[in-house]
Amino acid sequence: MSGRIEAVNISHGGVPKAPVFEAPVSSGGVGGDTHTDLVRHGGPDRAVTLFSLDVIDALQAEGHLVTAGSTGENLTVSGVDWTMVAPGTQLTIGGTVRLEVTGYTTPCAKLSAQFRNGDFMRISQKKHPGFSRVCAKVLTDGVVRAGDSVDVS
Repeated sequence: MSGRIEAVNISHGGVPKAPVFEAPVSSGGVGGDTHTDLVRHGGPDRAVTLFSLDVIDALQAEGHLVTAGSTGENLTVSGVDWTMVAPGTQLTIGGTVRLEVTGYTTPCAKLSAQFRNGDFMRISQKKHPGFSRVCAKVLTDGVVRAGDSVDVS
């Protein structure tokens, strides 16, 4: 299964994350991206957060205001069956960067403005399987760019 990177997103803490053309990725995270809450965000097993543009489109069709980067993901991916992206899944980006999904992210109340009626739990894996963001550790460092291919294994 393959897709592509639609957006690379970073911020200096908080959401939304803004798009950049490219960024280095390592076990320390995505270059230029910082976290204000290091207990809940970041670290080697949560170095990169990913979300599906296809899921974002479905959420927008329900009336939610989510956009690429607005829920805090670093990489926005399209063309991948998001229900198949689960802990243990590996992704190769641009032929060089390798990630392994380590878990589903926990929705945060700071995202409530992005959701109709403040329902930020709409992206909870427990309540709505297949609609969650995921976090990943970096197996192989490199640079990710908008437009890069994403191969899932």
